[in-house]
Amino acid sequence: MTELERIADQVKRAYEGPAWSGPSLLDVLKDVSPKQAAAKPIPGAHSIWELVAHITVWEQVAMRRLQGEPYREYAPHEDWPPVQETSDTAWSGLLGRLHTSNLALRTAIKEFEQSRLGTVVPGADYSYYVLLHGAVQHDLYHAGQIALLKKAQAERTVSA
Repeated sequence: MTELERIADQVKRAYEGPAWSGPSLLDVLKDVSPKQAAAKPIPGAHSIWELVAHITVWEQVAMRRLQGEPYREYAPHEDWPPVQETSDTAWSGLLGRLHTSNLALRTAIKEFEQSRLGTVVPGADYSYYVLLHGAVQHDLYHAGQIALLKKAQAERTVSA
């Protein structure tokens, strides 16, 4: 197995499991309703919906950087897309975009030239290797936040 295949496998494990760290992103999202996704049980924290949109954005960014897009700063509305609608259809659509972005990232990783892994992303101060491992870390970090938001919602329901 090549290093790129190992990294693509880690992206897959963070998304659909089994993740060494605990539940994968899909594990924590499997029973989340649109209402739960849009809720803000912790004041000042992002909602599950916002986190999923943000994860999707950054999987797409990582993929585009592999394909040659140089580093750039993102405006807040690009980094954290605003939630426009909270219907069942909108939630299903967002989960579908997350799935598509994860598959596309894994494909882009496998198609990337192995010899370039240690080179610096244009305009950035880190390598493609760091970018890809960062994408895995990013997904798992936010999966943990989603798990905490679900727990906060469950505790509010029990005490209500």
